[in-house]
This record gives sequence, structure tokens and C-alpha cells, in this order.
Amino acid sequence: MRLRLPEERPTEPPTGYKIAHPVLDADGGRAGFLGVSLGAAAPYRVLDEARCVYGRRHRAPHRRCDCGFHCVHERRAADGMLVGAEHRKAVLLEVSVLGAYIRFERGYRYGRQRVRAATVGPCPCGAEATVLADAGWGREGRQVLEAACGGCVGGRARWTLEVFARLAGDGLRVSAAPGTGSPRGPAPGMPELVAEAALLQARLDWFQGQLARLGRAMGGEK
Repeated sequence: MRLRLPEERPTEPPTGYKIAHPVLDADGGRAGFLGVSLGAAAPYRVLDEARCVYGRRHRAPHRRCDCGFHCVHERRAADGMLVGAEHRKAVLLEVSVLGAYIRFERGYRYGRQRVRAATVGPCPCGAEATVLADAGWGREGRQVLEAACGGCVGGRARWTLEVFARLAGDGLRVSAAPGTGSPRGPAPGMPELVAEAALLQARLDWFQGQLARLGRAMGGEK
């Protein structure tokens, strides 16, 4: 006799956490997300339904397949995934698990979800992110975005967090995590470089004068 796990009937959708890359349609019309594991093959919207990544016709999540959306129960577990070098440019998502799901020790596998909130990590320089900028790669007609501050975004295409939330729609909330260091300002221009060079030359002249006086005091000059 095969034992069956008890069915759960929660009064409200369970909450889970996951990480993903923010993406924007090539025409700039809609925003969404791209997973970092099996989900990397199929970008999804804020409110979306999973499809079997293996092309099978069953509905996700199927007990004899590993298709469907995936998330973990605890926020700190999802935060821990962002430590890996390959995932540091992903964002943290808070999701509502909708419809049928399969519960595991650490999380859920399920067929429908609503992304309620996205937390964007700091810019690689350590400053709090102010925009999502073109990351230089994409998937299936969508360009991937990454966190950046005003001093590091350079000439790349960029979108504010508010604009990304509006393009994603369905009530998505987007916020920036606190920075981990001092913001780096914009790259210096020619006037700043000339002034810095003049200051360095003045310091060098002063240092050479001090050496000359020291040499005379020690009897180096007759």
C-alpha cells in the first residue's frame, strides 16, 4: 500500500522566496524575471503559470517530473543563494504560491505564482543601487538587467526601480537593499585630472626641497 501525504488547504496562499534576474522585453514594453536554475530557460511575468521545461504535456507541478516554479520557505535561505559568484547580480523575490503545490523540507514546487516584491542588491561598487542597467546579455528576446548606482552606470541603458515596477505591473513592489560601502562618484574629467596632476607636482617639489635642506644640514653641501 502506498502512503499518501495529507493534502493541505491553506486559507491564504503560502509565501516563499527565490532569486532571479530582472529582464525587459526587447521592445521595452514589459518587464519580468529569469530564473537561475531550471527556470533559466523560460522568463516569466509577475503573475504567471509554469510550463514543463521538458516539453511534456502534463500540468506543473507533476509528481513524476521536476517541472514547475521553485521557492524556499525562508528569506535567509534565498539570501544565502546570492552569495555565490554566479548569482550575485540576481535579485531577491517574495512570491505567493498559487494553486496546487508540492511541499518539501526547504520549500515548494508549484504551478502558479505571483511575485509580490523584488529587492535589488547593491551596485558592485558597494553603493545602494538607484537603477537597473543593461547587463550585456539576454534570453529569448529579453535583455537582462543588473543593479547599478549613478556613478557606475556609465552610458548603459538604464531604468529606475519605479519604472521597472510599472513595466512589470500587477502591483509589484521594487526596493533597493542598503549599500555595503561608500558610493563611487562619476569618473573624473580632464579638468579634475589636470588639477590632481598639479597637486602631485607641488607635493613632489616640496618633498625635493625637504631632501635638499636635510642634505645641507648633514653636511652634504660644502
